[in-house]
Amino acid sequence: MTSISVWHVLGLATLTAIATGLGALPFSVTDGLSRRWLGVANALAAGLMLGATFGLIQEGLNVGLGRVMLGASIGLGFIVWSHGRLNADEELTLGALHGVDARKALLIVGVMTLHSFTEGVGVGVSFGGGEALGLFVTVAIAVHNVPEGLAISLVLVPRGVSVWRAAGWSVVSSLPQPLMALPAFLLVETFRPILPVGLGFAAGAMLWMVFSELLPEALDETSHNAVAVTVTVSLLAMIALQVLLKG
Repeated sequence: MTSISVWHVLGLATLTAIATGLGALPFSVTDGLSRRWLGVANALAAGLMLGATFGLIQEGLNVGLGRVMLGASIGLGFIVWSHGRLNADEELTLGALHGVDARKALLIVGVMTLHSFTEGVGVGVSFGGGEALGLFVTVAIAVHNVPEGLAISLVLVPRGVSVWRAAGWSVVSSLPQPLMALPAFLLVETFRPILPVGLGFAAGAMLWMVFSELLPEALDETSHNAVAVTVTVSLLAMIALQVLLKG
């Protein structure tokens, strides 16, 4: 571990955060979305987040079931509490967004930011096992971050956020990765036991976001069949991506 520079770890972890912004690029070639396509966008975001959640849980279960379930319970409680606090603020604004749109945008950016803490720890811990392992995990997370940035943009852009701002928010949501990678690299044995709790925490929060926010709105805006097909295809694609990256 001593042969690996902390700046090397920090620089690579920063690139994983920047990769998240690439998820907004597909919106640079579209002029806007109808209400029906807004529903499809929410369904697509839901499928991508479900796929990411399955990956988090599977990764955590490789270490310990109890700690994953504990983390998921804490994550669920935290996001329910946060939602209640946000609903109490009727004048909430986030850039050009106000009210319900601002709350939804803040929730998804917040959930994905929480998720990024665990990914940052994963990067740091992996470099503790050697440079080759660290590089593999870093590249895998960077590629994995692109559809996560797409999931964020699918919620933000249809509500009036510009493509570049959506890309910026996507990158911001992944900033915990370089912030957590460095201490996790320096204190591998300290961070390794709590990683399953963090993975479960992110999974619990993301599951709530899917079933409480994204899917209900998708079903309001477009047909149930379109939602079911979109969620299924995007979920399978996300799972396939994660399997290919690990293979």
